[in-house]
Amino acid sequence: MPEDRSPRITQLQSELEAGNSEALAAFWREAEEQQTPLIEPAHDDDPTQRLVTFVWRGTAETRNVVLFARYTADSEIEGHRLERLLESDLWYKTYRLRSDLRSVYQFSPNDSLVPFKDVTDYRARIRGFQPDPLNARQLTSFKDEEDPDDFLQILSLLELPDAPAQPWIVQHDDVPAGKVKMWRFESAILNNERRVWVYTPPGYCVEHEPYALMVCFDGPAYIDLVPTPTIIDNLLHAGKIPPLVVVLPDSLNQETRNRELPCYAPHVDFLTQELLLWVREHYHVTSDPARTIVAGSSYGGLASAYAALQAPQVFGNVLSQSGSYWWGKDHPEDPMPEWLVQQFLTSERLPLRFYLEVGLFEPYEAMVLSNRHMRNVLQDKAYDLQYAEFAGGHDYACWRGSLANGLQFLLK
Repeated sequence: MPEDRSPRITQLQSELEAGNSEALAAFWREAEEQQTPLIEPAHDDDPTQRLVTFVWRGTAETRNVVLFARYTADSEIEGHRLERLLESDLWYKTYRLRSDLRSVYQFSPNDSLVPFKDVTDYRARIRGFQPDPLNARQLTSFKDEEDPDDFLQILSLLELPDAPAQPWIVQHDDVPAGKVKMWRFESAILNNERRVWVYTPPGYCVEHEPYALMVCFDGPAYIDLVPTPTIIDNLLHAGKIPPLVVVLPDSLNQETRNRELPCYAPHVDFLTQELLLWVREHYHVTSDPARTIVAGSSYGGLASAYAALQAPQVFGNVLSQSGSYWWGKDHPEDPMPEWLVQQFLTSERLPLRFYLEVGLFEPYEAMVLSNRHMRNVLQDKAYDLQYAEFAGGHDYACWRGSLANGLQFLLK
């Protein structure tokens, strides 16, 4: 038997070839009861590995089915096409995966098979993706009502048996909840207006000592996909962190995000000269950089480290989730990859602390390598650092669990 072949699928094929006409219906009943994907031991009984089989029930019109998961490289479409079992309605694909993997995934029946590197309209490309109808575990992405091109996405969730627990993301009735208020903020420096969400902890009052502060980019994602208010409520209730205020600015749209977050000096000026001045006028927060965190994922992680480099008198702590440290300046006279890593390498050590993490199955190898390079540079300069690698991809399903790790380290 091939190493990556599902024993259950092999059994089903043998039954069908033997003329057992009831075998397929029994399989679908079993899949509905036990949920999918199928998770089976590896053939060599390695406890760190599992065979994971994704299944799709096709119709007469089904020409192909492609799996899109955050632990795979999106451009490798041919490697993630499901195979049809004989002439049945069962399409399947088996992977040998680490037993601690966590990922979201979707199916694309009758996919265009156009590689993502050739796509000009990303949203149009993914609009037809569908969740696994036989998997009740889901992560629902928000639909931005202020963006007419946005749409709701329902992602299926794969969590293998040894995936790290995520106890802090669950809302509990007996845990006091903080408050979230949305503001609109106009920036003269960036010449635009954006929404800004502000979380205040339970019992917030001006008689309290100035609260610790975190600025976290991509506000809507860190309200919904990463339930930051719930995570902080739980950590506070457990006595794991001190009370803090969280400011979550919006990135407006993809074009604005791609301009403002990758090492963009005016964005740092916006944060330090406009946004935080306004925050301190309206909220009772610290001005101590040692109690101030700047946080984000992907470009947001890159922007966090850059903001701390440019303004260490404001931001003393960086919480970076899969930061895009592979980024290089596009100016023809300075086409340097890992540009920000180089800046930390050549600069004097600053009074900064870092929490860095990255997924081992990021879609681009440069993401993992550049995070390791950033870690090495910071370690060599004796920065206070916690670094982690997780079994997952570029994925809010992972980040929502590990945000608590970064908060506990930086706020200890």
